[in-house]
Amino acid sequence: MTRCTTERMERPRPGGITWKIAGERLAVLTWPRAILLQFAHPLVAAGVAQHSGFRSSPLAPFARLHATVRAMRQITFGTDEQAAAAVGRILAIHDRVNGGLREGVGVHTPGTPYSAHDPALLLWVHATLLDSHVRILEHVLGPFTADELDDYCRETASLALALGARPHEVPGTWQQLQDFMTGEMESGRVIVGAEARALAAAVLWPAMGRLVWPLQYAGELVTVGALPPAIREGYGFRWDAARERRMRRVLATLRHVRARTPDR
Repeated sequence: MTRCTTERMERPRPGGITWKIAGERLAVLTWPRAILLQFAHPLVAAGVAQHSGFRSSPLAPFARLHATVRAMRQITFGTDEQAAAAVGRILAIHDRVNGGLREGVGVHTPGTPYSAHDPALLLWVHATLLDSHVRILEHVLGPFTADELDDYCRETASLALALGARPHEVPGTWQQLQDFMTGEMESGRVIVGAEARALAAAVLWPAMGRLVWPLQYAGELVTVGALPPAIREGYGFRWDAARERRMRRVLATLRHVRARTPDR
């Protein structure tokens, strides 16, 4: 397996859109949506269900999220050595994530093999992260310009390549990213299955979340409300005008609090 080097991975430019998004303290709100979209690919869900320990204890989901966010921040803001080491750790984890689909889902038949090194799966995970960052943060930071959206795709492409995505498939513009995600969902390759629904509970309602239930409820509203309707329906999440209004109030409150509290 070819490992990442700092020469192969172009770093996001200081002060650019990637720095703006990665350094945003509310960016953590975007991760649950991205994860649920990732689980909506049956091969990703199978890999997580069979190999991840994020449901092993009440603290496991938070520990996993902290480790993932820490790695992403090292890749964006760390030294070349720190970024390369973070990518190397991700690749090492991917080395042991492989297997076969237990049950058929959508166009995927039972026994369909999966691997965390599969370029198609890597690209889906990459796309869900970018799309979720924008879809949620635009309600808090204000709309991004078309140039910023295209820059974000270009600045983050090198990470997807370092992890094993195929160069000709990585979206270089926001429209290409949207076309890719729409195509995956319409093809039947991305469709919510039983494993995804089982995993979703640990994302939206972690055991320790009960200690801060107002924040958990707010996060659930933002996450579920921001999902594409077909994915939301696939998970069986209820959504109506009342919940839409509550979500908009939550986002308005976040904008207000963020504008009046210091960065840290």
